[in-house]
Amino acid sequence: MAEENQQNGASNGQQAQGPQFNIQRIYTKDISFESPNAPGVFTKEWKPEVKLDIDTKTAQLEENVYEVTLSVTVTASLGEETAFLCEVQQAGIFAIGEMPEANKAHTLGSFCPNVLFPYARETISNLVNRGTFPPLNLAPVNFDAIFSAYMQKRAQQQGQEGQQNLDA
Repeated sequence: MAEENQQNGASNGQQAQGPQFNIQRIYTKDISFESPNAPGVFTKEWKPEVKLDIDTKTAQLEENVYEVTLSVTVTASLGEETAFLCEVQQAGIFAIGEMPEANKAHTLGSFCPNVLFPYARETISNLVNRGTFPPLNLAPVNFDAIFSAYMQKRAQQQGQEGQQNLDA
């Protein structure tokens, strides 16, 4: 019986040695809020066109330790005038243990931005509120779909480059 318990303990220990992921720190790297046409923009009817731009960057800090920076830019325009421009760079330091490269790429390109986005969304909401504009609640972003589209585009580009090399 004791031997059976030791075997179960060993298998549980082996399961715990799977891919490791740890959030070491989440922080705001850069913030910018501009309202270039204030106070005139406050006298106009508030029916803005809101544009959202998102970008991510990854930097390896140490072996298996990465900084992921999520850049979110929101531009609200009334006709030709910019009501406000809000930029937030939300970053995190993530420890990612040994795993296949495809899994690591997905973790850095999709999972980490998913962790960071709620922090960036809250920061943007607070900045817009402090600018005395009506509340802005950004919808969730499907980083899995964005990452998948990026990987497909990259594969197509590599396929085209390979075909050009064969043609040359």
